[in-house]
Amino acid sequence: MVAFRTNFWLKFSLVNLLLVATLGVLMRYKIGFDFPFFSQKHIQHAHSHFAFSGWVTHSLYVLMIAFLTKKIPSLSTQNYTRIILVNLVCSYGMLISFFIFGYNASSIFFSTLTIVIACFFAYSFFQDLQKMDSLDPSRPWFKAALWFNIVSCLGTFYLAYMMASRNFNEHWYLASIYYYLHFQYNGFFIFACFGLLISQCAHFLPMFKYDRTVFTLSFVSVIPAYFLSVLWADLPLWLNIAVAIAAFMQLYAWIKFIWAIKRAANLGSTLTTFQRNMFIFVSLAFSIKLLLQLGSTIPALSDLAFGFRPIVIAYLHLVLLAVISVFILTYFYTFGFLHVNKLAQQALTLFVVGVFLNELVLAVQGIAAFGYVPVKFANEILFAAALILLIGAGLMVIAQRKKIVESE
Repeated sequence: MVAFRTNFWLKFSLVNLLLVATLGVLMRYKIGFDFPFFSQKHIQHAHSHFAFSGWVTHSLYVLMIAFLTKKIPSLSTQNYTRIILVNLVCSYGMLISFFIFGYNASSIFFSTLTIVIACFFAYSFFQDLQKMDSLDPSRPWFKAALWFNIVSCLGTFYLAYMMASRNFNEHWYLASIYYYLHFQYNGFFIFACFGLLISQCAHFLPMFKYDRTVFTLSFVSVIPAYFLSVLWADLPLWLNIAVAIAAFMQLYAWIKFIWAIKRAANLGSTLTTFQRNMFIFVSLAFSIKLLLQLGSTIPALSDLAFGFRPIVIAYLHLVLLAVISVFILTYFYTFGFLHVNKLAQQALTLFVVGVFLNELVLAVQGIAAFGYVPVKFANEILFAAALILLIGAGLMVIAQRKKIVESE
């Protein structure tokens, strides 16, 4: 039986992150400076689709397969290897076709195929989950993550229907986009990350006690929490109340979880100072995300937030970069999936600096927009932040080529 090459596939993750960062630099350069070549819209589509499929989804698939191989030593991974390979081919296909053509037959073909792959992966993973302990705390998180991944695709199908039928409605268009983003970000990505983290808690926090109500509260609140994204749609009072309750439930579940982590950490942890600081950064970012989400239940604040593009972009980047991307990278290095050396740690630190600078400027830009006050040199600083992210990602790729692994 051929072993699953986790390290090999995760090196693709770093290369893919580097490509995502390269497109980010190109977009920021076009915004801040005169650069007439390439279509900004095409770059944006290539950037977002490849970030989702080639970077986050690829990384989560590989880490979830690694979880299974650890729990089921006799697991056959040939089918998963084919799924990973096809998903990568489709991701690169989307990257190239969106970059050159934007939305056309080829980009739609590759996008649709990634949905088919998601279904195959979910089916295979569900089947293999049945072979392991049903009481494993990570199990429900992974099952929910994959269900949400499939459910999110309904948003893209409706978008395709509107484009094909030319029956375009702006509100339904936005609702479909936010539907897809919500169940990707708050469903698939977040639940998969929680599943991965919980699977390792016993190793770095020997005294950690898992509370199953954290999953129950988080799962139950995901569907009503979608309506946080469409509060502009003049929802009925009962639905607004349900949305507010969902936001409180998610925050309460997070407080319960982080409190259990803190108590266990006080009793002993195997994390290094660097690893602990990275996880603290992710935890703070996720806390801010949940507080912003709760604040958006106030109609006046919601109307303001959705009215200014920098705030929307800042929120999306907060989740995708500060929470999900930094968590995945920290997970790589903390639990031995990639080589850890001084350069790798410096590269991740630099990447986090870029994330922080990007979020800070977007937040200042968004707050200033309330008073219609322009922020001087904002585009130039955002370009600098994108460059820092690119350099950090590039150094992470280079760090994996070093033969000597330094223990720190």
